[in-house]
Amino acid sequence: MSMPLDRRRAGVLLHPTSLPGGETGALGEEARRFVDFLVAGGFSVWQTLPLGPVDYSLSPYQVKCVHAGNPALIDRAELVARGWLTAAERALPTGECLQRAYASFRDTAGPAERTAFDGFIQQQRHWLLPYSLFEHHRRRCGGQPWWEWPAPIRQREPAALTAVLASARSSLRAIAFEQYLFDHQWQQLRAYAAARGVRLFGDLPFYVDHDSVETWWHRRFFRVNAAGELAAVAGVPPDYFNADGQLWGNPLYDWAALEADGFRWWLDRVRGQLRHFDLLRIDHFRALESYWEIPAGAATARDGRWQPAPGAALLAALGPTLGEAALVAEDLGTITPAVRALRESAGLPGMLVLQFAFDGSAQNPYLPANHVEHAVVYTGTHDNDTTLGWYTALDAGTRSRVDACLASTPGDMPGALLRAAYASPAVLAMLPMQDLLGLGSEARMNVPGTPDGNWTWRFDWAQVDAGLADRCRRLAVMSGRA
Repeated sequence: MSMPLDRRRAGVLLHPTSLPGGETGALGEEARRFVDFLVAGGFSVWQTLPLGPVDYSLSPYQVKCVHAGNPALIDRAELVARGWLTAAERALPTGECLQRAYASFRDTAGPAERTAFDGFIQQQRHWLLPYSLFEHHRRRCGGQPWWEWPAPIRQREPAALTAVLASARSSLRAIAFEQYLFDHQWQQLRAYAAARGVRLFGDLPFYVDHDSVETWWHRRFFRVNAAGELAAVAGVPPDYFNADGQLWGNPLYDWAALEADGFRWWLDRVRGQLRHFDLLRIDHFRALESYWEIPAGAATARDGRWQPAPGAALLAALGPTLGEAALVAEDLGTITPAVRALRESAGLPGMLVLQFAFDGSAQNPYLPANHVEHAVVYTGTHDNDTTLGWYTALDAGTRSRVDACLASTPGDMPGALLRAAYASPAVLAMLPMQDLLGLGSEARMNVPGTPDGNWTWRFDWAQVDAGLADRCRRLAVMSGRA
């Protein structure tokens, strides 16, 4: 395949949990059907949110492991077809379902299947062993965070870990088997998409979760003490979404330790993601220039301060790892000339969000007249309301500016904003599936700063009318994106 940003393209933003089947297995028939829809619609890029395991919040940005996949996405129909699940077992909760599948695999798999599984373990051992140990103890301890585990395990004492490897081999292999299944199915999906000219576009969360294998196993790269305590946490100052800023609570990096180690943790992370994707968005790119440090225990993110980060050195170190893959900088929010210079010096395209364009300023960079070619344009992202929901909630003056700028009428949303994205000079136009379906706020994916009610939206094929793909293809052809 040619390079991802070699020409004008259009794509769709849709997380796999939003496919029909969602969290009960979306990486099989439903995902392939979606790829077929993309091809029919003239799209050549599928963007997802991060694919890692999630916690109770369901947020794909609370990363438990920077390498692992979410087992809930594993296609259970394939496991039934391979004889590792019965039709009745397919309906069990994810954990129990995959335990049954592993037990059947262990007892019945042939030599080729065992060799493939063992090969995956050896190839991915550098992250799979810590992850399996982490998950084993998290489950054994009833979901307690790692800093509440027994001290020998919390401190990763060699004798304690050796004893676990000897006594819990079956449990560890069952956890590794979940990741083997996820990786196998994702690679099958990637091959299916590539054969049809569709690139996969991933999302790299900037921070990891406090209770993650990363902070447990690689503690020296984070500002976490031996007891698991944080002196300061991550977030962002007041912005488009929240007058108090956003208090994320993630541990901050020890950038001096990372740089002294040649950024190997970051290099391994990006290398692992490139096994799954052709493009990667670096979420919260601006924190590579400086990050917002909030004292632990602060009531809001207003109490933070900016601290410098060695982004130029990290991006230079990443260069040889990337090859022909493309990085996209999520450069939304508080963007300074220094952040812009860092992105431009690295040659990375930024993001243009049309919903941010209509504040009345002729210099607004998101205004269609100000778009540049080296960028990715969106109607909105997973953090925005749907375009129809956004437009409906606008005050009368802003709505009039939108209509005048786009030469649209009130009944022409989200179509007018979609056409503006297609027509943009930006090399890649990414359109949320909710906007293609013309859905309102009920289909919003996330409201930043709110802990509940997010990440659950799912579409149904009955919502995709017979002419949608043809209409999208015509727009792609007219805008040179087909």
